[in-house]
Amino acid sequence: MGGHPHIISEVANFLSAVPHPHGDWREFLCGLSSAFVNITITYPINKIIFRQIIHDVGVSRAIQQLSHEGLFFLYRGILPPLCQKSLSLSLMFGVYEECRIPLLKANVPSYIANPSAAIVAGTFEAVLTPFERVQTLLQDRNYHQHFQNMRHAFRQLGAEYGFKEYYRGLTPILLRNGPSNAFFFYLRGEAKDRLPSSGQLLEELTKDFLSGAVIGAFLSCVFYPCNVLKFHMQSRLGVPFQSMSEAFRDIYNERNRSILKMYRGVHMNCTRAFVSWGVINVAYEWSRSVLY
Repeated sequence: MGGHPHIISEVANFLSAVPHPHGDWREFLCGLSSAFVNITITYPINKIIFRQIIHDVGVSRAIQQLSHEGLFFLYRGILPPLCQKSLSLSLMFGVYEECRIPLLKANVPSYIANPSAAIVAGTFEAVLTPFERVQTLLQDRNYHQHFQNMRHAFRQLGAEYGFKEYYRGLTPILLRNGPSNAFFFYLRGEAKDRLPSSGQLLEELTKDFLSGAVIGAFLSCVFYPCNVLKFHMQSRLGVPFQSMSEAFRDIYNERNRSILKMYRGVHMNCTRAFVSWGVINVAYEWSRSVLY
């Protein structure tokens, strides 16, 4: 027992000598864990929103569809967003720090370094588009008999339609990810700086939840049209690719040339984002408190 402190000291010295990246691997892990908690809780809400967007139905009708299909189909398609969102948030927080810190060390002003790092992180996240593509197909009841599960969908999509099909809908994803990340990190930083700290655990958790929830809900409404375009483009299979302008024209005409109907599902989306980003922010801050 007497040698243990010496061993621990040697291990600590060894780890401190190991070169680290500019940021910190713990940021990646914090993003990963917060996404896992969030998806598990909020997936059914996301499914209702998807049905509203794709089938142009109200909340009650979407819930009725899902209740008739049963619990299995309610959580059908959860694995792609669980994988995608976990990796996505890991990249979002981790790559952001990896890019931001060296820029700040190079004396780049924070008002340039921070949004630049956020946009780079958002672009990295777009690599995970195949998960969003497969999730869309698995959630759409038109493909219930076509794809058995995530693994089958990934295999069949590439084998039958080619690699490009994995990245259908990439443009609206890129337009959503970068700018929304930039706004998120800016607003989150402002909230942390300006909101008073009480030091009480419950009050701090409440503050983290509400700040993340309000920011997430706001940004989800601002960038909602990007998701509408993405869902429309990704719900197509084995047909020519659409540009964003073509997708917009299709949706606009399908919905009686009404801009208001382009936002069908936005209320549920705002609710989902409020809960989702509140949970993410709490889980992220809790993970940081544990790891740091």
